[in-house]
Amino acid sequence: MDFTPSEEQAAAQGLAARIFGDLSTHERLAAAGTGTDAGLWKELCTAGLPGAVEDIGLLGLVLLLEEQGRTTAQVPLAVTCVYGLLAVAEHGTPEQRERLLPGLRDGTAVATGAFPARGGVKAVDGALYGVVPWVPWLRDATHVLVADAERELWIVEAGAPGVTVVPVETTAPWSAGRLVLDGVRGESLGTGPGACAAVLAASRTAFAGLQAGVCAGSLARAVQHTTTREQFGRPLSTNQGVLLRAADAHMDTEAIRVTAYEAAWRRDQQLDYEAQALTAAWWASEAGRRVVHAGQHLHGGTGADLDHPVHRHFLWGRQLDAYLGGGAELLEELGRLIGSGRTEGTS
Repeated sequence: MDFTPSEEQAAAQGLAARIFGDLSTHERLAAAGTGTDAGLWKELCTAGLPGAVEDIGLLGLVLLLEEQGRTTAQVPLAVTCVYGLLAVAEHGTPEQRERLLPGLRDGTAVATGAFPARGGVKAVDGALYGVVPWVPWLRDATHVLVADAERELWIVEAGAPGVTVVPVETTAPWSAGRLVLDGVRGESLGTGPGACAAVLAASRTAFAGLQAGVCAGSLARAVQHTTTREQFGRPLSTNQGVLLRAADAHMDTEAIRVTAYEAAWRRDQQLDYEAQALTAAWWASEAGRRVVHAGQHLHGGTGADLDHPVHRHFLWGRQLDAYLGGGAELLEELGRLIGSGRTEGTS
């Protein structure tokens, strides 16, 4: 395995780092409230970053999402890429690709995914019924990729008859909403549960990459605070307890990053990676929660300030933990996958 970014991946990551660093500032995030930063999203699309994912692969997307996570930038990059661009490019018909991909590339269309954990959507003769309690970036979406109880995928237009979107505020400001489907006509994507499993594995990998960036950003803020804040005449970072807590957070962040890289690399190499995606998601959930708690704790009383930038990392880390499903659920699913023997031949 070689996770060294290609020239194209490194260039895209560098461009993303510059755009996020310049535009996803504390002031802009505060002004955006719980909604999307439309100006930042437009800048990313003008730079061609969403469309570039088709060329730089899932590993390239993970690198982009790391940069987003470092600044907790409020844009629907992950959902548009995994539930839109990559899903349609891999599982769509030639007609679907020709019709849907241009808008997803240039940002005029935004996709998200509704994957209810316990089969909350039923398909009856191509009409979808059910409720998904919350879907990330649903309020921005033009298209929703819905998984039904039989693990079939359907593309639904957010403004179609029978679709109701109810705004929902979640822990992190993800422009979320409750999706109500009442007889809406869906457009089938892919065939059978294999397409659903592939999209789910890609989304878990992508959101693990986003969590790696969130954790890296939280840790960077903690390092800056503890090396400049003094107590009893010396920096906080000279205290052994602070050093150990930061070191543990660093190791957890690296574990999230490397497992996300492995899963993404295997996907791009057309190798089985469902188990690796679950592993990355478990690390992102369990270790991610520890890291953002540590980042806030290492700020002391300052970390309790809800308006402090480090608090956003805490909120994003907890939201990603919930979105990925929680460590126990992920381990249970991984255990079933291993027990089924479908991971044989992987390493």
